[in-house]
This record gives sequence, structure tokens and C-alpha cells, in this order.
Amino acid sequence: MKKSTLLYFLILFSGAIGTSNAQKQNTWPVLKSYDQNHLDRIAMPIGGIGTGTVSMSGYGALIDWEVMSRPAKGYNPIYAGVEVINRAPFFSIYLKEENKEAQALLLEGPVPIRFDEGYYGSTAPNHGLPRFKEAIFQTAYPFGQVLLSDQDLPVEVTVGAFNPLIPGNIEDSSLPMAVLSYKVKNTSSKPITISLAGNIPNFIGFDGKEGKAYQNINTYKEENGLKGIHYTASEEIDKESMQWGTFSMMTNSKEEISYRTAWKPGEWGNSTLEFWDDYTDDGLLEERTSDQKNNMGSLAVKTTLAPNEEKDIRFFITWNFPNRSAWRNDKENVGNFYATQFKDSWEVAQKHVARIPELEQKTKTFVNAFINSDTPEIIKEAALFNLAHFRTQLAFKTNSGYYLGWEGIKDNEGSGDGTCTHVWNYEQTIPFLFGEVAKNMREVEFKYATNEQGLMSYRIHLPLKTKGTNFGLAAADGQMGSIMKYYREWQLSGDDEFLKENWGNVKKALEFCWIPNGWDPDKDGVMEGSQHNTMDVEYYGPNPQMGFWYLGALRATEEMANYLGDKKLAKTCESLYNNGSKWMDKNLFNGEYYVQEIVPPMHLDSIAKGLIRVKKRLIADDPQYQLGEGVLVDQLVGQVMAHILDLGYLADKNNIKKTNESVLKYNYREDLMKHPNFMRSYAYGHESALLMAAYPGKRPKQPFPYYTEVMTGFEHTAAVSMLYEGQEKEALKTIQDIRNRYDGKKRNPFNEAEYGHHYARSMMAWAGVLANSGFHYSGVEKSMTFTSKSGTYFWSNGYSWGTCKVENKAAVLTVLSGQLELTSFSLEGVGTKKMKNKIMNSSNTLKIKL
Repeated sequence: MKKSTLLYFLILFSGAIGTSNAQKQNTWPVLKSYDQNHLDRIAMPIGGIGTGTVSMSGYGALIDWEVMSRPAKGYNPIYAGVEVINRAPFFSIYLKEENKEAQALLLEGPVPIRFDEGYYGSTAPNHGLPRFKEAIFQTAYPFGQVLLSDQDLPVEVTVGAFNPLIPGNIEDSSLPMAVLSYKVKNTSSKPITISLAGNIPNFIGFDGKEGKAYQNINTYKEENGLKGIHYTASEEIDKESMQWGTFSMMTNSKEEISYRTAWKPGEWGNSTLEFWDDYTDDGLLEERTSDQKNNMGSLAVKTTLAPNEEKDIRFFITWNFPNRSAWRNDKENVGNFYATQFKDSWEVAQKHVARIPELEQKTKTFVNAFINSDTPEIIKEAALFNLAHFRTQLAFKTNSGYYLGWEGIKDNEGSGDGTCTHVWNYEQTIPFLFGEVAKNMREVEFKYATNEQGLMSYRIHLPLKTKGTNFGLAAADGQMGSIMKYYREWQLSGDDEFLKENWGNVKKALEFCWIPNGWDPDKDGVMEGSQHNTMDVEYYGPNPQMGFWYLGALRATEEMANYLGDKKLAKTCESLYNNGSKWMDKNLFNGEYYVQEIVPPMHLDSIAKGLIRVKKRLIADDPQYQLGEGVLVDQLVGQVMAHILDLGYLADKNNIKKTNESVLKYNYREDLMKHPNFMRSYAYGHESALLMAAYPGKRPKQPFPYYTEVMTGFEHTAAVSMLYEGQEKEALKTIQDIRNRYDGKKRNPFNEAEYGHHYARSMMAWAGVLANSGFHYSGVEKSMTFTSKSGTYFWSNGYSWGTCKVENKAAVLTVLSGQLELTSFSLEGVGTKKMKNKIMNSSNTLKIKL
């Protein structure tokens, strides 16, 4: 039947498409849309903080089943283990029009061409089953929607998926659940009968890498308005293994329900054929029994749609896998905290499905407030989409209640263990959205990873109480950044008890710089010893990257010491800071940017214990892998952090701005086709990017290993630096170049990679929101600051959040969630309004005239 085409399918160009019209037609927020030519790589993670995820593809399939405490890119559980058939999880629709033969299709768009060729033909999951002709992906994380249409069909379908995400509300943002919405609209002039069916094999026991297929148990259950399949494990599976647990698929629909707890066994493709015949007969499923491994469970919802009627039929997938290895040590089970909150996956649903409308609305309130702000679109995209990283297998919470994370994740294992301090330094998303999580992570660093001498292990072993300091190596940037982060968490929370609890180890971590043969043994405010850092090498001699981190740590410690009455330490920090700042401007700034002064250690005995990772690599009188006179893309990262923390300039303001200009002048490549890169390629060909380093002058024979690479977290850092220096055009171009590379066609928009997928460093992107709005909040002083530039800005301090409209030297401050205390409000360059201790709760608005 020919049907009219909706507005959002009138697309006259390819690529990411505009969203203003489309957004008005959707109840879920939309920040960006991707046309059918830009869907292949999209995989939006769906899951809570520390729970694992399943992902929604750009064409509507559920892929990458990463729910068993392990990354599982490309893992799609297969029914009965039959590789040729590749019968993976799928949702389908049965259609019956009057006087026409019934038909059924997957609720997916066309198969991406990357699956076309394999030794058995297509390698796509469910490759041979009918599909819709057209698909568009729309998203504003955590909401993802695939708009399916087909001129030969009497329906249009919007396949939606999300998991609640509410800043400040950790518990409700940590649910092991995927909420699936199937909005089906009858576009014909006659009633039609439809039946939606979810089909998932019981893959408990195999996580995509470890384990095998078992004869697990599928049980149909009805309880408190929920009806569905509960998947449990065979008795053969070790209850301490990461592959042991439960998951469930259910619906709360009041329409006609049918199900199968098994598919009928059959050779070749006969199992699917038998299911398909049953399904297309009348849209109802008849029960079957089977002792096959990885047996399929199916759940169907049948209803009728009047002409032009639309119904939203919802399914829910929940899971509970309680076991987690201590990094790569399978003999040590640190557990998953989320799993301690529920008996099993069915209880997850019983406790929370009824709450989904409330949580969905709160999530929409957050996302709408954020995307409707006047922050440039590309900053919003980078910040919001990289937020997804935190809710993947990148991060987890142990049974003991502590948050940790990998640097990134490989296809089926973590990458870079130990919440690596020199990587997680860059992350600016969690503290401003989930403050208690950030405080928890600082406790891990200072309570468990810092030894009596003040050495903070930059990789933190598990269990924390017995092995937290076992790594025994310090990173100069990681340790100094952790001090600055501790200051940040104290300021945002205003929690003096938090400050005092680990203050002793914060002091030790700074004083560690001054040990003999350490980072600053002569105590002059200049880092000059063996400085292991995020380039995975040691720098020898003063350099901007470590230097600015050190200056920032001195400033932060000075502020904390003054507050706690430790005047002696505060005075020491002030003196070292002043001397170090002047020294760097005089000795490291070459008129365009900051350089490294290489100072060979001459012999190993001049390096303190714990400050060099690979001793055999050191040529003592001519150390390799140095920066030298190169233009380092993120040499100002410590200054960026100081701006975020409102600590002011760490060096001459003009030099900082000139350095940004030099990074653009020397590191920018409009086209990488002729760029020689000797390491990993995260950008190449006709893509634009900032190189890790450039050498307009003398280059060391063997610079640090990554100098020819491109990595997004460092580019975001450079862009944020530009924003803070008023170089907005250049900053937006830098961020746009990044996001152009993650366009859905070439790479996944929710997966900025470095040493692994969903790399932690890329969560620096949230700082773009802070820099653009000029937002600062101190829970200690109960003060808030914004730019005086007119506009509506989203703000969040990790505990409360809302919007602020700035216009004509006045502001309208709105709290949308949480509680906010204020005694002063400032607009940059305008002034400060003092007020009595003002307490604002959710939905409160305050008009402020300066």
C-alpha cells in the first residue's frame, strides 16, 4: 500500500541531518539525526552506571551484549550455537491487513554493507529475514530512536531505547535495564492487526570470550502486571564465574500476550522456519519444549490499530550478573555492587518498571534542559555523547562500594587497568554530573592507592584494602592531577569532612615531590626529575605538561591548607608556585609555546624508587622518548584544569594564548593523507585533526612514541584551552573535526577511542560546556559564576542542576533538580550580587539583577 511520507523522511542530502523539525515531532529529545548512509557504525550503549550494557545499532538491532562484567564488542548471542544461521536476538512485527496475506519483518532497517561478505555469505545477525527499507537514527543520549519506514507497508515504526540518566541521582542512573519502546503507527485508512515479538536466546554461561553454551532454563512468569521470560542458568555453570547470573525480557502491555520458552529443534534453518510459520499464522506464539543449548525465548504482544492510530508497546530487558574479576585476576572476585541490590533480574523489573515513566520524565527534563541551552551544538554533542562512556564496561562499582575504571576497553577485555590516574585526570564529566561518584574515586586514590611516603600508585590494584598500593609506581601528571581533583570535589560538594578525611595523604602526595631524587628535590617549584606520564614514558627535565600540573597542584594545596589553618604549608606552596611560574615563562616559553629542557639523569641512582617504569629502556646520558622542542598538543592541560577550578592563570596570560595559537599553527592538519604516522591511526586519509606533537625546529631522534598520532581526548583538551582564552572559532573547529570523524558511517558517535573503546580521556569534552558558560560553583563559599554573554546555559555541580538565562547584566537562575545554596552570584566582568544564604529547591527560580 502506498503511504504518505512523514516530514522527517524528507531528506535531500546525506550525512548528519538537522533536527529542529524532527525534534518537534518526537516525545523524546533529539540533538542529532543520522541518515541511512551514516548508520553502519552506530552502537548506542544502553545500561546504567557500573551495570554493563547492550547497544542499539543505527538500524534498530540490539547488538554488543556486554552484560557479563566483560566488554563484548561484536558479541551477539546465537540460538543453539548455529553460526551459519546466526540467529541472534531480534524484535519483529507481524502485520495483517484486511483481505491481505499476513507478513512479518524484523524491526530493523537494511543490513549494513560491511556484513555482505563472509565464507558463508552475509555475516550479519539474522541476515536473511525481511526488514524495513528506510531507517534514520535520532539521538540525544541516553535516548536513541530508529525511524523505520517502507512505502510498501501500512505502518511506520519508531524503535526507541534508553536507560534512566539523572544527574545527581546515582541510584536511578545505575539500573541494569534496557527500556525498549516500539511506537507503531497505522498510516493506512483501514484497521490492521499487529504483533510485536521479542526473541532472545539464553546465553548465560558465555560472555563472548569465556565459557560455552549450556542447557539453561527459560521460564514464563506473570507478576504485578509484568509478563515475560525469565532466563536462568544451568546447574553446570560455576556460580562464582562472571558468566553466571540471570536476565529477563518482559512487557507491561495489557494487550494479548503469547510466548515460547523454547523453539522447536530442527536441522538447517527449520527452527526459524517453524517459528516464522507459527508467528505469521495469526501473530500468536504457541509454546514449544526443547533441551537445546542457548534455547530461544520469545514474547509477543498482539493488538489492533485503527486508521492513523499509534501505540507505544514497551519491552524491558533486565539483567543481574553478580561476579567480577579483580581486573584480569579471575581468582579474585570483587563483585558488582548493582547486583547486591536485587535478588535477580526479575526483581530488577519488579522494583523499577513501574517507576520508568517517572524516571523517563526526569531524564527528559535533564536532556531537554541541556540540548535547548545556547551552548554551541558541537560542544553539546561532544559532551553528551562522550558521557555514554561512563555507562559502559569502562567503569564499575565493586561489592565493597568503590568505583574504578579501565582506561578504555578492547573488544572482549579491559584495556589499561587500575583507574589510571594520568588518563582519568582528563575526565571532567563525572564530577559535574555525579559528585558522589567523583568523591568516591578520590577516596580510592588517597585512602587506598597512596602509601606512607606519599607515592600514589597510578594503577590501583584490587582488592583495595590489601593490594591498593601494590603497583608501586607514580606518575607525575597523575599524582598532581589527583590533588587538583581532590580540591575540585571539595569545592563542588562543600563537604569539609571529605576534605579533612584524607587531607593527611593529600599533603603527603604533594610533599612526595620533594623527596631526594624526586620530581622537585631542590624545592624550587619546577618539576625536573624522572617524570613518568601519560605518554607512557618518563620525561627528564622541566616541561610544560608536568610543570603546569605541578603549579596547579601547588595552588590547589595552598587553598586547602589555608582553609584548614595550615599556614606553613600554604606559604610553602605559594612560594614554590610563584617561583615555578616565573621560571617556566622565562626558561620554557620560546616566544611561541612551551618546550622541554631535557636534563639527562646520567645514572639510575639519581632516580628515586617508583619513578621509572622500564629501567632497561633508559639511556642515562641520552634519554629517548622526550618531547624536547616539540609543540605538544595538550601542554596546557594543567592550566585548563586550573581554569575549571577557578584557580586563575598559572603563567603569563599572553603566553597561554600564544601557545594555543602555536598548537593550531603547527599541529593542525587539514588533510592527513600525506601525514606520516608511525603508530596507531585514530584519524587518517582526508580527515582533519590536531597532531599530538609537531616539530617546527629540532626534533629528538626518537621523540615520545605517540607524537605522530591523533587522539581525541588531547584534542578536546586543546579545544577547551582555546575556549577559555576566547578563541571560540578555533575551538569549535577543533571539536567539529573530532565529531566529523565519528559520523556513524566511519566510526561510532558514542565511542571515541584511544587505548581502547570508550576511552576515559575523551570525557574531557564536558569541560567545553563549562568553558563556554563560564560556570563555576563553590559549595564551600556557596558562590556561582557565569559568563556575562547573553544566553541560556545549562549548569550542574554534581548534586543539583538547572539553567541560567543571562541577559542585560541580569540572570534568571532555575533549579530543576536537587538543592542549591547560594550566598553570592557573579557575572564575569559585570559584578557580584551578595545575598543571604539562599536555599533553592527543584523548580525554584531566582531573578538576579547586578
